[in-house]
Amino acid sequence: MIIKSKGRPFKTCSGLPFSYDIKIGRDGSYTKELWIDRRKDSKSLAWGSIRRAYEKVVELTIEKGSTPVVERPKALGDIRGISYIYGIFFCFGIIEVPGDIKNKMQQID
Repeated sequence: MIIKSKGRPFKTCSGLPFSYDIKIGRDGSYTKELWIDRRKDSKSLAWGSIRRAYEKVVELTIEKGSTPVVERPKALGDIRGISYIYGIFFCFGIIEVPGDIKNKMQQID
C-alpha cells in the first residue's frame, strides 16, 4: 500500500495537505524513507517510524478486537513524523479517527 499510494494526496489531522514519494536507490530498489512533500522542502520519514506506529495499531486492534479509534496522532507513540503517519493510516483504513478530525481529513479543497 505504501508504494502504490506514493504521490496520492493525504491530510494531517488538522487538515493540512501532503503527499509523499519514495526514492529509488542506486541498485534500482526503493529506499526505506518516505519523502513528505508538504512545503518547499521535503522531510524524510524513516521506515522504522512507520513500522513502530503500525506495531502500535496492531496492538490496539488486538485489544479492541476491531479497527481502533485513535484519538490523536501521539496515541500511536512519540514518533517523528507521526502526524503524517496518522493521516496515511486513516486513509488506508487501518485506524479510525474521531468525527471532528475525520471531517478535516476528508474535506475537499
